[in-house]
Amino acid sequence: METVFSVLIGFFFAAAVYLMLSKHSVRILLGIAIFGNGVNLLLFTAGRLTREVPPIIPAGMDTLPATAANPLPQALILTAIVISFSFFAFLLVLTYRGYQELGTDNTDEMRFAEPKDEPLPPLGY
Repeated sequence: METVFSVLIGFFFAAAVYLMLSKHSVRILLGIAIFGNGVNLLLFTAGRLTREVPPIIPAGMDTLPATAANPLPQALILTAIVISFSFFAFLLVLTYRGYQELGTDNTDEMRFAEPKDEPLPPLGY
């Protein structure tokens, strides 16, 4: 089962890097979202994939059995999901606002949209 998840993680990372190297900000945004999902899946896979023994300490024991899944990656994934969703929402609003102001989502055209006749900002105090 870990082999299938390893291939899927590699596919997520490859697709994310491909999308993040694009010139269009919407593709960059989707690449960042896929990258976050790939990292979450990597953490989940690193925490052992077992369905037989849940990460609950049974009655009469002080520690988890050796065959139980590790609960720490699961807790990290829950936190990472919340953080990545809020980061995605922020980037989505930022991308939409940039498109409204500049009329394009191409990063090269965004750079050329800066006015050329503006004076430079002050370089010192």
